[in-house]
This record gives sequence, structure tokens and C-alpha cells, in this order.
Amino acid sequence: MDDQDVPQESIANPGSALGEAIGALLEREIHRILRPLAEERACIYITAGPTNVKTGSVTKLILTDNDGNAYNIDSVITNNRLQPLVLIESKYIRYKKHNRDKASWICTAHTKLRQRYGTVRKSIAVLMGSWSKPSKRMLQSFEVELFEVSFDDICDVLAQHDIEYRWAEKDRIQATESWRRFALLSASEREQIAKELIARIENDLRNSLEIALDESIPRRVHSVTVVVRSNRGETYSYTFHNLGQALAFLHAYDEQRDMDTSTAPALLMESEKSARSRRRPD
Repeated sequence: MDDQDVPQESIANPGSALGEAIGALLEREIHRILRPLAEERACIYITAGPTNVKTGSVTKLILTDNDGNAYNIDSVITNNRLQPLVLIESKYIRYKKHNRDKASWICTAHTKLRQRYGTVRKSIAVLMGSWSKPSKRMLQSFEVELFEVSFDDICDVLAQHDIEYRWAEKDRIQATESWRRFALLSASEREQIAKELIARIENDLRNSLEIALDESIPRRVHSVTVVVRSNRGETYSYTFHNLGQALAFLHAYDEQRDMDTSTAPALLMESEKSARSRRRPD
């Protein structure tokens, strides 16, 4: 059922309904742009799982990690052997209080899936709405490439259609009026909103995928990570620029010396420890 056919009184939370509708619009526009780009390079763009033989409906796109944990991914680009090459998430949030949960989910899911599918070349997150700097830094620290459609951009474009999107969290009156105005838009008007918003990141998104899917780039070692675990459960991680450095490290590895924890990072930051020390009485 289209949003325009939904009776206004049946919407329990018009603010959430509008947010979900906008998020869905933008996600469809992302798929519209990226699908032909993938297919031009003999790749497959997947947004859903197999069709349920009993109901005839499509299922969610679920990928599992080495431990059997399942993750619902928005879309994935694979080669013709169905080996994943690019993981793509499109996440919309209105309030920053939800940042941490959604960002953490992406970090966990993509990290675990990349451990199983060694063919994955890139993780991408298209962030729409109100995303905090700490959440974006966390995503980038997990090597997730970010593309952002800001909350202000969404507000400005909706305002051109006489839809107010800057309302207080509990302002149901304005949320209801904004949802009513959105529901009156034609399908082409909604598509135009999505096109205008995604156009702001389209070129960068295309360029990123073109690089990720470029088969002419020679494959070679970029870095090597060695993880050592002790019988006490401690973890030691070392990263090297090439295989030679890693092999030399392993050849010279000494358990007593290299598993010494006396200089390992402590819970408190150095500045905090210094401040605590200054507060102590002589």
C-alpha cells in the first residue's frame, strides 16, 4: 500500500512514519543508482534474500558469520560466483540518541562478515539524518567508508515542498501536519526529493564503487596482522607493512619478552592518572 492510501488516523506515530518513509525513499534511490553501476561491471547487486516458496514473498538479505550469527544487510555487491565484494548499509536516524546502537551494529556485522568472506573489498555506510561525530569516528575506525546526507539537508529539501521537518521530539501536532503534507505528494514529487538529496553524494559514491570493483588493479599484500593469544586469554595484536616484516617478527618472537604485560595500556588515560596524582595529599 502506498503512503498516500493510508488513512491519517491509522498512523499511530506520524513522526516515525515520515522518517521511515524518507529513509525508504533514499534507500531506493541509492539502489537505483548503484545497481546499473554494478551490472555494467558484470557484478550482481542484491537487496533481498530468496523468495519464500510458500508465500511467494521475498525474504530479507541475511548473511552469516563464521559462528552462525545472522545479519540483515541492506545490500551487497557480488561477483558472478556470488562472492561478496562490497557491503552497503543505508541508515536513517532522526535523533542522535540512537547513534551508538546503529553504528555499533554496523561495526560488528561488517567486521564479522569480512572475517568470513575474504573477498569483501569495501564496507560502505550511507548515513542519513542526525549522526554524531563520535559515531562517525567509530565507524571509520572499523574501516567503514561513510557518505552522509545530513539532517539539515533533508529539512531544507522538504521545506521546498512546504513540509516542516524541524520539530521538537514530542511535538505530535507538527509531526502529524508534516506527515499529512508528505502523504499528499505525488510519487514523482517524492522521487524528486530522493534524487535531490542523494545527488549530493552520488559522484563520490560512484567513484568509490568504481575503485572497489576495478579488476585491473593488481592484487598484492597491503598489510599483515598477527594476533597472538595467551593461555590466560590475553590478546596481542601486531600490524606490519609486508610479509617480510611479519615473518621476521615471528622468527624472533620470544614468549617471555613479547608477552610481558607490564607496559600494556592501563584503564585510565595518562592525563587522568596525572590529575589523580596531583590531588593526592603529600
